[in-house]
Amino acid sequence: MRKLSPFLFTGIVLAICLLVSTAIGSVSIPLNTVLEILWISIRGQAIPADLQPLATILLSLRIPRTILVALTGAALAGSGGAYQGLFRNPLADPYLIGVASGAGLGAVLAMVSPWSGPVKSLYFVPLAAFAGGLITVYTAYLLAHTGVSLPSTNLILAGVAVSSFATALTSYLMLYSNEEMHRALAWLLGGASMSGWDPVLAMLPYTLVGSGILTASGYALNVLQFGEEQAQQLGLDVKRVRRIIVFAATLTAAAAVSFSGIIGFLGLIVPHLIRLLWGSDYRKVIPLSMLGGAALLLAADILARRVAAPQEVPVGIITALTGAPFFLFILRRSRRQNVW
Repeated sequence: MRKLSPFLFTGIVLAICLLVSTAIGSVSIPLNTVLEILWISIRGQAIPADLQPLATILLSLRIPRTILVALTGAALAGSGGAYQGLFRNPLADPYLIGVASGAGLGAVLAMVSPWSGPVKSLYFVPLAAFAGGLITVYTAYLLAHTGVSLPSTNLILAGVAVSSFATALTSYLMLYSNEEMHRALAWLLGGASMSGWDPVLAMLPYTLVGSGILTASGYALNVLQFGEEQAQQLGLDVKRVRRIIVFAATLTAAAAVSFSGIIGFLGLIVPHLIRLLWGSDYRKVIPLSMLGGAALLLAADILARRVAAPQEVPVGIITALTGAPFFLFILRRSRRQNVW
């Protein structure tokens, strides 16, 4: 694995997961048929009559779902890698300073609002999630400030407190919103609950903007690994860089949460694995985390669809069951190596 280019390896794994994801479902489609339909569609030719039913399932349902799951995995893993680099903490992820909990609160608030319709699901919910994520981050910032400095430990502790508060408010809203409670609960368990191309097109701008900024911040994250004081001596505007990275990471995480619910541990596991395999250069860690996150979440989604077929297990349960032991492994390893 180490002899292969990391981008080539993760790209191959992602391509395999994309293909398998489009073939798996209540109606199985052979991989050769998937490739045949895709090739015919790319060439702009008419799909044969005997393939029309499978083509409708593939092009209208399976492929959009697969892309949505891949974007979610890329967003969570990319933001997790950025937070780990920013705080120089291997246990950091989008949930660390309350981003995901705040985004979840904003999304649930939008869901239980009086007016409804497709516009709310596609545009108001993600905007509310982004606003909720930014508010929780800003609140954590205010609580963590000590004079002119902003210790990372204070920010983490403040984030935990704000996250708990946001989670409590979310539970309260769900308890007293009977009509939307089932939808909100299913959404909070994680998974691609929306169908068609509209959610993909709605999520894509947020993910592209946030991911692009994070990828471009790789050099700044490398410099921050020397510590804030030395980073400033090297000419890095630490405060400005921190704001930009937090904004971009919040944007991508909120986009993922608003369209796919709460999916834990992905932003923790993937960047850590990338660093173990290919080093800590964040110019590579961030884009590789996005590729790996997309592949890993697709694999978890495939497992969620098959483990209790024909019922579908929320993918957030799968990532939690596999991620919790890995979290304990990282914690134990970090203590042995005195990473803290």
